[in-house]
Formats: sequence, structure tokens, C-alpha cells
Amino acid sequence: MNNTRTRRFALLGLAVGLLAAMGFVVLRTGPLAATRVTLAQVHEGSLSPALFGIGTVEARRSWMIGPTAAGRVKTVLVDVGNAVKAGQLLAEMDPVDLEQRLSALDATVARAQSVQAAAQAQQADAAARHELADLNARRNQELADQHFISALALESRLQEKRSADAALQAAQANLRGAGQDLLRTQAERAAAQQLRANVRLLAAADGVVTSRDAEAGSTVVAGQAVLHVIDPLSLWVRLRVDQGRSGGLAAGLQGQIVLRSLPQKPLAAQVARVELLSDPVTEERIALVSFKQAPAGVSVGEMAEVTLQLAPTKRSPVLPNAAIARQGAVGGVWRVESGHARFVPVRLGAASLDGQVQVLEGLKTGDEVVVYSEKALAPGSRVQVVDALVAPAGASR
Repeated sequence: MNNTRTRRFALLGLAVGLLAAMGFVVLRTGPLAATRVTLAQVHEGSLSPALFGIGTVEARRSWMIGPTAAGRVKTVLVDVGNAVKAGQLLAEMDPVDLEQRLSALDATVARAQSVQAAAQAQQADAAARHELADLNARRNQELADQHFISALALESRLQEKRSADAALQAAQANLRGAGQDLLRTQAERAAAQQLRANVRLLAAADGVVTSRDAEAGSTVVAGQAVLHVIDPLSLWVRLRVDQGRSGGLAAGLQGQIVLRSLPQKPLAAQVARVELLSDPVTEERIALVSFKQAPAGVSVGEMAEVTLQLAPTKRSPVLPNAAIARQGAVGGVWRVESGHARFVPVRLGAASLDGQVQVLEGLKTGDEVVVYSEKALAPGSRVQVVDALVAPAGASR
């Protein structure tokens, strides 16, 4: 009997011990265990905020060299990488029948000049006849006034004068028409001459050929590029900056450009222009950042990292950006009070690229906030402050 009772007490003690051990495990390492967190102290300081973005190298001045009318490429005289001078012949289109049209128009202009010369001679003859008829009419009028000739003779002279007037007017009209025909023919020849000149594709300015888009024998349409030329001294970076972090972006900001080909050599730069149109798809603002001195060998289309410096902030509370959390649409931080987490809304200001953010409202210097936690916190969660976390990959605050 005593052995049975002793056995029962032993089993009961073992069960109680197991339950206590299980409770200890659950409360310390199980789902009911306190969440381990690390803290950081809000300190006062001044930030040097900056904007960061990725861009591509482009040419500020570039030209697409091509014909103004459809045609066939006759020859291309330069290749990619060649330096060209303003006015240099780069390529030529097949003129087809332009030479024959110019010859025909030359003959037409010569004929129009001959017609004009004939009209001038006719006008001179008509003017002489008109002068003679006018003189005869005045003389006969005087004789008729003195009754030396009959009225019928006077009327004959006056009729000759009227005929001479009409002949002179007709000659003058023919001369004007001949002059207009000559002007029209000369204009047509000038247009054909311009078309002939347009088949010669010339460099608009000094530059470098970056692409050769058509070869001899290819047929191109009006406006299609045969060659692409850029000014290598006009390179800049088309920068994209997230709209949510683009506050302060303006022309004149100083910064630096780090090219992918020269990662160890930051280049001084300045914002030349901020585009009025943003990208609504990627939600980015676009700025053009120019080199203060572009290095040799930069390739168009190369990726670049751009950092732009903003004005330093006034001294104010500062905390690590990693401490910022969100509850719905409200931004704030977690504070530890009596071993439990409490969410405190804050209003933030500028942020620096080294992970610090300015606090405008909600905290003061010396306050301690949660920076990292081994799992997501909720209001009232039990927390345990530790010096460092060793969390598995993917653990969240």
C-alpha cells in the first residue's frame, strides 16, 4: 500500500515537473515568448541629405542625317567612330533624273529669256509707233483747227493714234508675261537645284558618327536616317529619381556621377535641367545632369549612378531609418514601456544616404526606439531588449 502511494506521488511530481518545463519552454522560446529587440537612442544632429538615382549617358546635341525625299543610297563615305567636320560630305543619294531635269530647265530658262528679249523689242517698236502716231495726231489737230485739212483726215490720224496706244499696251503686257514666265522657270530650276543639293548629305556640325543605318543600294524614305552623328562634347546623364524622394531636385544642384566603366572615379556634375514631364508608369522624375568635365572614352547609353547634394538641415532629433515602421497609413516608431511595445506616430523630415532620418514631431533627443526585432511587433507585444539579434534569413522587424 505504501509502495503504491509512493509510486503515485512520484508520478504526480514528474507530471508537474514536465508541465512546468513545458510552460517555461513555451514562455521563453515558444509562440508566447517575448520578442527580442534592439534599441537605438534618438540623438540631435544635422543631416546632409542627398538624392540618388540611376541614369544613362546621352548626347545633348545629336543629328540624324538623312534625305528629304525617298530615294536610293548611292554611297556612304564615313563609318561608325569617324570624326566629321561641319559641311563635310557624309553620304550621297542617287539623283535619278535630276541632272536631266536641270538640263531641261536650263533650256526652258534660256527660251524664256529669248521670249523676254523679243517682248522687249516688240515693246520698243510699239513705243516708237505710238510716239509717231501721237506726233501725227497733234499736227493734224493743229491743221484741222486752221481748216487746212478735212475732219475725215483728222479722224484717220486719231484712229492711228488709238491703234498705236493699244499696240503699246499689248507689247507691255507681253513683256510682263515674259518676265513672269522667266521668274517661274527660274524658280522651278532653283527648286530642282535644291533637290539636287539635298542628295548630298552633309554634316550639320562637328561630331562623331555613332551609327550607320543604311548602306549603298538601300532604299530609304523621307526623314529616315542614313547616319547618326553626335557632339561628343555635349554628353550628359538622363537621371531618374523616385518621385517620393525627389524633394529639392532643381537645376544647379551639385553632385557627382559614377560611370559603370569608371566605378572608382567619381566625376563632378551639375543638374542642367529638370524635365517638366515625369514618367507616370515608373513614378519617376527626370533630370539632365551634365559633366563638369567629361572623361575620354565615355560611351553613349552607358549606365551611371548620380548623387546630388542638398542643403544641410538644421539640428534636430535624428534616428536610424531602420527604426521607422508603419501601422496602416501612419508612420512611426516602436517604443518599449514596461516590457511591452507601444507604437508612437512621428512626422519625418529629410533623410540622408547613410540611413539617418530627421524627426520633426513625435520624439525628442534621448528617447529610445526599437530598431530591429526578430518578428513583427503589434501594440502590447511583450519584448525583450538585447544587444544584437541573430535572426534567420528573412526575419522581419
